[in-house]
Amino acid sequence: MNSRLRPLILAVLLVAAAIATTAVRAQEAAPAAAAAPVPWSSLSSDQQRLLSRFGSQWSTLPPDRQQALAHGSERWLNMTPSQRDQARERFSRWQALPSDQRKELRERWQRFQALPPKQQAFVRENFHRFQQLPPERRQALREQWRNASPAQRQQMVEHARTQLQKRPLAPRSAPHPQHH
Repeated sequence: MNSRLRPLILAVLLVAAAIATTAVRAQEAAPAAAAAPVPWSSLSSDQQRLLSRFGSQWSTLPPDRQQALAHGSERWLNMTPSQRDQARERFSRWQALPSDQRKELRERWQRFQALPPKQQAFVRENFHRFQQLPPERRQALREQWRNASPAQRQQMVEHARTQLQKRPLAPRSAPHPQHH
């Protein structure tokens, strides 16, 4: 890989993280819109079967929880057996994490979800690019970030911002599944 491209990738990832932090702070300051309840009767029979353990208490669940369960059940029902196996494996890994690490990951996910769609796409693209790097290079970039002082990190972010202004995000050939 081109040695000039490596710092750019790290810088782009850092800018995406900085943008996410700013967007979350802005969203926290704005009032949240109330979620609409999901009537049990509006769920398909397959969704009701899948969510049967919640059936008796459905009407007492918060509307945002109802929406999350309805959406998740719909996604589950549309998965292939292979995708379901992968989801089970991810859930097992999630459950095995310490609670503080799960909390940190939830917070990161919420910050990401607070981003506008274009910024989410940008972050996903850069994550994909980062994942394509050899493991040794990914580790070196992580170490470079961890070992940088706050001033050096700020310089990396500023450098990435100027690079991003020079180069638009290129579209990818195949979309990757979104994880919610």
